Amino acid sequence: MRTTPLALTALLGTVLAVTAALPHGAPSAEPPTEPAPDTVVSVTGDAANGFEITYYDGSGEYPPTDSEAMAECSEYDTRIDRVRCRAEVRTWYRDLATLRDALDWARASRG
Repeated sequence: MRTTPLALTALLGTVLAVTAALPHGAPSAEPPTEPAPDTVVSVTGDAANGFEITYYDGSGEYPPTDSEAMAECSEYDTRIDRVRCRAEVRTWYRDLATLRDALDWARASRG
């Protein structure tokens, strides 16, 4: 499955927004509901070596490294398309790193 940087950025924004909206108080007596299968549960790696995105259902995505993604940007015909692509790639990898750090922090704060 091929995911564009813009689509992944939108997905990451949605995940961060949903995470921010979740209650952060004391745990309730009710058992937690099962998350959606496409819920991101883990992000590992970095832009230079590649990220691994793992979902609740066990599936995963492996976006290209930043250098591979930037190389693909150079294949666009017009300068504006190349610049737009590079900006999307930088945003994509920045957001992946932010999500990775947020998931690590959330796990660490649980105890």
